[in-house]
Parts: sequence; C-alpha cells; structure tokens
Amino acid sequence: MKKAILIIVLLILAVAGFFGLKFYTKYYGNNVSKDGYVLIPHGAKFNQILDSITPYVDNKESFIEVAKDKNMDEYFKPGRYHFAKGASNTRLVNMIKAGNQTENSFRIGDFGDIYQMVGKVTKKTELDSLKFINDLDKIASEKGYKNAEDLKKYFFIDTYNFFWTVTPEEFFKKFENQYNEFWTSERKAKEQQSGLTRDQIYALASIVYKESGGKPDEMKTIAGLYLNRYKKGMKLQSDPTVIYAINKQTNFKEAIKRVFYKHLSTPSPYNTYANAGIPPGPICVVDKNSVDAVLNPEKHGYIFMCADPEKLGFHKFTASAEQHAINAKAYQDWLNSKNIK
Repeated sequence: MKKAILIIVLLILAVAGFFGLKFYTKYYGNNVSKDGYVLIPHGAKFNQILDSITPYVDNKESFIEVAKDKNMDEYFKPGRYHFAKGASNTRLVNMIKAGNQTENSFRIGDFGDIYQMVGKVTKKTELDSLKFINDLDKIASEKGYKNAEDLKKYFFIDTYNFFWTVTPEEFFKKFENQYNEFWTSERKAKEQQSGLTRDQIYALASIVYKESGGKPDEMKTIAGLYLNRYKKGMKLQSDPTVIYAINKQTNFKEAIKRVFYKHLSTPSPYNTYANAGIPPGPICVVDKNSVDAVLNPEKHGYIFMCADPEKLGFHKFTASAEQHAINAKAYQDWLNSKNIK
C-alpha cells in the first residue's frame, strides 16, 4: 500500500515538474536567438509585431501565448525595442507593454542647413523628413521666424540620444533647453560687450568653425582676425562663405574642394567676398567652442590668414599684405602640386 502511494506521489511530482518546466520555459526561458531591434510604429497591428519579431525569436507560438495572456495583443506602445539574445517572452512582452524602448544616437554635425540635418536625423525616427521639417517650420513661425532654417542657431554640434518615436516638438525642445542653458548671464554680458547681435555672433562662429576645421586650437585667433577685419570695415573674404553660397544654389550636391577666382562673385548675401559685413546668418550648425571663441576672441593685429601647407589643418596669420601674398602663393603651389581642383 505504501509502495503504491509512493508511486502515485512520484507520478504527481513528475507531472507537476513537467508542466512546471513547460510553464517556466514559456514564460521565463530564453526565447531570443540573436540581438536586434524591432520597430513598432504608431497604429501597428498585433500581426505586424509578430512579423517584425520573427527573425529574433526561437518559438513564436510561445511568444503569442504569453502576449495574449498579458493582453499585449491589444495593449502595446510604439517604439524601437531591443531584443537581447537570451531574453524571455515575459521580458519582451513587459517591455513592449510598458514602452521601454531603446534610444538611438544622433550625431548633429556641421550641417549647412536645417533641411540637410533633418534628412539625416529622420533616418533614425518614425517620421519622414517632410513631416518633420513641416513641423519645424511651424515651430519657427510661432517664434516669429520665417522658416526652420532660422532655427539653426538653436542646434550645437554633438551626439544626442532620442527615441525612434520622437516628435519634432520633443526634438526641438531638447535643443531649445540646451540653447537657453548655454546663454548664461556671463555669456549674455559678453554678448553686450561685443557690440554684435546674437545672429551676428552665430554667423561669425560658423565661419570660425569652418575655417578652423572644428579644431579649438585656433578658434580664438581666427575669431579675433575676422573681428579685426569687420571693425576696420574690410570685407571678411572667407572661403567657406563662398562654398556655402554655391552649396545653397546646388542644394549641397556639389563638392567644392578649392575656391577659384570665378567662384568669388557667386551672388549670395552670404558671400563675404561679394558683400561687406557679417552674413545674415550662420553658414553651418556650430559647436559651443566656436561661439565662445567669438565671445572671447584673441587680441592681436592679424587681418590675413592662409592655410599652412607645412602644417595641414592649421594656418599662417599676419597683419602684412606682402607676407600674406607670400603665404598664399606657397599654399596655391602646394594645391597645384597635389592636383587639387
């Protein structure tokens, strides 16, 4: 009798163990075979989610069972979700229901205009570039600007994190907050002392950034040089402004490696060879160092600069037109020797 009871108990334990293991495997066992990201757009249907997860899960049927048991087939949040290798169905379902999506990294570089920037950024967002730029245009209009291009000064070169579902309003708000934090009372005081408008500061900062190649080493020297020219009533004569003028005409499709005499008359308010004064706006998105360079320029007498062929990426500075002619010829000879056109 005791033996029969023991056998029954063992059978019960075996059955319980079998179903317990099956339950654990379905809910908490590993069910993701490889790392990847699943995109769930707004308005998606449950079947669309199942199609998206197919390349990553080992047992789709068990995922469906857990999802339905937790009502994820009806309630889920859009986003970009990381499917980590070895994750369980419960972890995946809870993640999608809670909207715990993974952020994407965006590199904001020295884009020539906002439309160029948006074209790159929206490759990592749910929205297309047209919708994104139209919404930025609306934001610009609400601030009294003509269009999104006038928002350029709000952006700084750096790497940022955003969700795939970021809206244009959320996107801009992050940069607006950063912009407001940057303009401390100390910087505002230096802005007043400079005698320049903020738009002029950003326009000069963009020239400084382009001329320096983004390296902070010479930024304050370059800023001081262009301020010297401006205060003397001289044309700034910055090659990057000519390149920008050409790029604007060609929608940034023409790569200009070298500025020739024929380019200097390109009609554009941004062309500082054709026009005196500071351009009406920045020729690119800038970084914080270049703005600070304009606010804290190096004091010197330089009014000429030329790329240094012996130290690529850097320049030779001088207050002498004669010395500048010598420096310019040396650089032109180097360009010709490298067949750079």
